[in-house]
Amino acid sequence: MKIKVALMGLVASLSFSSVAVAEDAEAMMQAAGKDIFTKCSACHSLDTSKNAFGPSLIGVVGREAASLPRFAYSDALRNSGITWTEENLRQWIAGNDQFVPGTRMRHVEITDKAEQDYLIAYLKTL
Repeated sequence: MKIKVALMGLVASLSFSSVAVAEDAEAMMQAAGKDIFTKCSACHSLDTSKNAFGPSLIGVVGREAASLPRFAYSDALRNSGITWTEENLRQWIAGNDQFVPGTRMRHVEITDKAEQDYLIAYLKTL
């Protein structure tokens, strides 16, 4: 019985350690993404009450494209039918003008998969 209790304790401890490691890894990805976001912040606001040259990216993950009020989106983006899933964000980040031809946003290209992961991890925190 003591061995069973000890094993249960060990399993619980390992599970807790795995969760802590996963949380640390996610926090590190988000921090790296925040650094990458500095490229985006030249045009995108983190203030929900205003848009900059580009729309605010607060709550972008899961949002329908071209859906924020007070921003003049291109017809191409407005008619795209896109929802900003992780996969769609990845495609946009890799080459927005190829993903949505006719968009007014200047060409963006972050093709490194790790950098894309970091940026998306950060966007999910907004």
